[in-house]
Amino acid sequence: MDPRQQLDALLAPLAAGRATVRVEGERASIILDVSGLSERAREALAAEVEATARTVPGIAGVRVAQTSQRTARRLIAVASGKGGVGKSTVSTNLAAALAAAGRSVGMVDADIYGPSQPRLLGVEGVKPEARDNKLVPVPTAAGVPLLSVGQLVGPDKALAWRGPMATNALTQLIDGDWSGTGTIVVDMPPGTGDVQLTMIQKHKPAGVVIVSTPQDLALIDARRAIDLFRQTGVPVIGLVENMAGYACPHCGEVSDPFGSGGAEAAAAAMGIPFLGRVPLAMAIREASDAGNVAERTAFEGIAARVADWIDHQG
Repeated sequence: MDPRQQLDALLAPLAAGRATVRVEGERASIILDVSGLSERAREALAAEVEATARTVPGIAGVRVAQTSQRTARRLIAVASGKGGVGKSTVSTNLAAALAAAGRSVGMVDADIYGPSQPRLLGVEGVKPEARDNKLVPVPTAAGVPLLSVGQLVGPDKALAWRGPMATNALTQLIDGDWSGTGTIVVDMPPGTGDVQLTMIQKHKPAGVVIVSTPQDLALIDARRAIDLFRQTGVPVIGLVENMAGYACPHCGEVSDPFGSGGAEAAAAAMGIPFLGRVPLAMAIREASDAGNVAERTAFEGIAARVADWIDHQG
């Protein structure tokens, strides 16, 4: 193979179709499409591509240019039909896992009456600044910038807002200064009320992830949430089964206090993808309470399926 063919072969698995190669004499010029990647992931990919190109015999100089297509932000809603199913924890860890995989991801905490993302992402008490009449997302250690009503009021303050006030607050969060952010995960409030309808009608999520526990009662409400999004034309990316099994820290025996497999069976019955299970684990609870992103093992597969869905939307 000539140097150009060798470069194409070496970069194919590394850059996954993102690299366009041109070779003139002993110099290789590579145009690298970094659309949708975070700044850290862009630089890491460019460095790896350049290092790989320099290993090809006959190539004495390498130039890597980065290019990015302007794409509209995608809103990915995470919703549930009822409270208490761990939707916010799933939202946080889904966003963090996507960011760890190199995605440019932000978080909007749309749970207006019960905002928990400032605690989950470790920025409780940090208020966002405003720039050109837009709120600037607060950076977090998980690499997921955040906007939440919980950043604007004290943690012990009740939000006694009627529907229009709540929906106006949601609009301010969605319309924040999200420059450079490709995907925004939206932690929705439970149920099917004003905030959900405003989100769907005014901001139109690209898709929704539904969270449920395995028991029948939660699944009844999850079906209602799925029906709402289907009726309004929002694609259902899939269903996550949370609190799926508890491993005793002493003997290792796994029990199922909320049942087992109910969400997977429900997903099959409704004809939607099953994205995976998240166990009822002490490590996740302790990390969430401490404002640290939990161990991502349980969420990596779910995030990979969501990322694959995003990539196939064009």
